[in-house]
Amino acid sequence: MTITHLVTHSGGFHADELLSSVILTRLYPEAELVRSRAKEWITPGAGKIIYDVGRDYDAEAGIFDHHQSPVPLREDGHPYSSFGLIWARFGHDYLRELSVPEAHVDDIHRSFDASFVLPVDLVDNGAVEPSAAGPLSGLTLPALLESLKPPFDAREAGADDAAFGEAMEVARTFVEASIRGKAAKRRAEAMVTDAIAAAGDGRVLELPQGMPFRSAVEKAGADHLLFVINPRDGDWALTTIRKGGDTFENRADLPEPWAGLTDAALEEASGVTGAKFCHNARFIAVAATRDAALEMANKAVAAAEREDAATAAG
Repeated sequence: MTITHLVTHSGGFHADELLSSVILTRLYPEAELVRSRAKEWITPGAGKIIYDVGRDYDAEAGIFDHHQSPVPLREDGHPYSSFGLIWARFGHDYLRELSVPEAHVDDIHRSFDASFVLPVDLVDNGAVEPSAAGPLSGLTLPALLESLKPPFDAREAGADDAAFGEAMEVARTFVEASIRGKAAKRRAEAMVTDAIAAAGDGRVLELPQGMPFRSAVEKAGADHLLFVINPRDGDWALTTIRKGGDTFENRADLPEPWAGLTDAALEEASGVTGAKFCHNARFIAVAATRDAALEMANKAVAAAEREDAATAAG
């Protein structure tokens, strides 16, 4: 069936129908986006996809609302918003439209649902209070998108629709950036897995370029790895590996005497010719060459092992 109209409600807007519109307008670029509460528009019919309005959910009939009772629920009991319903039905096709490799489609669909779609669903349904984000509550994506509504006294004809269109393009940027990042992460995992195999029992992982690596290291169970080196814009970077995704604590920090030093001072402190920079927080350093970066990494490993031995003995 040819989709000719994408229908959502008129007036003010929220993140869920904005983000739903991002998905649907990518899949059906020739369809007209209609914002209306008129019965003739929000009643299912040929060529229409209706969402966040209509008080019914029937994927076969093309209507995806969540304001009726009972609210459509996920298998785990969490409520859907229109975004979750649209993502469940159209997300796989959307990812294919963005040229995500077929082998990664299911994985990225699940990941995006859990990390991006579900939070929007929960906030929209009041299942999570915006205040749960603490002082950052005003910087969540739903809050930022809703801040793009026109002011209360901007009542000129078409103001809401114009703001909706502008906000949808902002929302599109965030959705597509998230998908690109997740797709890149899957590509990186294959490269990091090969590099882990090449490293063997060594404690330094060498990568061909900068890329996300922690999740692949964790999946591989490569707990012995402490540092990563890779070429970077004409020099080489030496970085630490965090203990997990919810902490800034590293498996091992770079040596304390290196902190905040550059060039000759860092060369003297480290004993490595070509050492160029070490961040004051000791999570990244820079060297002029691969050999210098590897030498710094090996010295950092030795320092970490000495520290561990001292802690164990003490």
